[in-house]
Amino acid sequence: MVRYTGIIEKYRDRLPVSDSTRLISLGEGNTPLIKLENIPAILGKDVNLYIKYEGLNPTGSFKDRGMTMAVTKAVEEGAKAIICASTGNTSAAAAAYAARAGIKAFVIIPEGKIALGKLAQAMIHGSTIIQIKGNFDDGMEIVKEIANHAPVTIVNSINPFRLHGQKTAAFEIIDELGTAPDYHCLPVGNAGNITAHWMGYTEYKEIGKADKTPTMVGYQAEGAAPFIKGSRVNNPETVATAIRIGNPQSWDQALKLSKESNGWFSAHADEVILAAQKLLTEKEGIFCEPASAISVAGTMMDIRSGKILEGSTVVCTLTGHGLKDPDTAIGQCDQSAMINVNPTLEEVKKAILDNM
Repeated sequence: MVRYTGIIEKYRDRLPVSDSTRLISLGEGNTPLIKLENIPAILGKDVNLYIKYEGLNPTGSFKDRGMTMAVTKAVEEGAKAIICASTGNTSAAAAAYAARAGIKAFVIIPEGKIALGKLAQAMIHGSTIIQIKGNFDDGMEIVKEIANHAPVTIVNSINPFRLHGQKTAAFEIIDELGTAPDYHCLPVGNAGNITAHWMGYTEYKEIGKADKTPTMVGYQAEGAAPFIKGSRVNNPETVATAIRIGNPQSWDQALKLSKESNGWFSAHADEVILAAQKLLTEKEGIFCEPASAISVAGTMMDIRSGKILEGSTVVCTLTGHGLKDPDTAIGQCDQSAMINVNPTLEEVKKAILDNM
């Protein structure tokens, strides 16, 4: 049996690397494609609904797929430092892969707007964290300029190698299902991931690995929905911090792929997002961060309305693990469910029997 060593090695023939390229990998990719059992029954619809659980990547999000490629190419080109703006997951991935490569990582984050799990990752991996009194979009504008003033390589999704890494998720889905799904539904913030998936699907169809491409569906939070508004959102706000972005950097590509795939975008309220997060944990045993859950929230609504047709195969991407944002998860829980008793057999037994 050959040991799995990451997406670049597995898909080397589809990625811009050579035999001599030093691969900076943490064994990312190869994430599970989980068929949901209980939520389709709740919906009462005949739909094959799958979850691509990207929260099981090494740093807990899909960003690892792009970061392994971005850092690999940065090192190949002689970079000694990388930089990114982040709502959290990119900073965690950049810090980890920079540590693996032995180079420096600088991350720009919006002050007070990043989930603690993600901040902890960026800090513990040894990156230099620069907090700005602004939002992600402000940080992104600085990052796009800073490369002209400091010896750093940008590893946000405007780096084309990021998308090459992230397209491998589409490869994995086709490899497992035997063809592309009918619909692929994703959270949309910066719009790099939906763009990358479309790249992967179209590439695999071109080389005969799939006989079709899916309809691509993107979901945004109501307080951060530039694709629905049709213009930039200056002060985006949502509990789904990973998609709290008002000026997507892959705007043009996302609009183009949506048209090419006969797809659409829609927006959903924070309470709907959180309800989907809780439903996934309680009915399917899958714990994701709020931004991830919007893919399921939106898909459920579109299945109920008939926009997603019965008999279809649907894949929802869960972009990040629930432990990325433990405070939001705990805030949703019923604190009365925690029972305090003395350390005796009788009291523990009573607590169990009273709550059967």
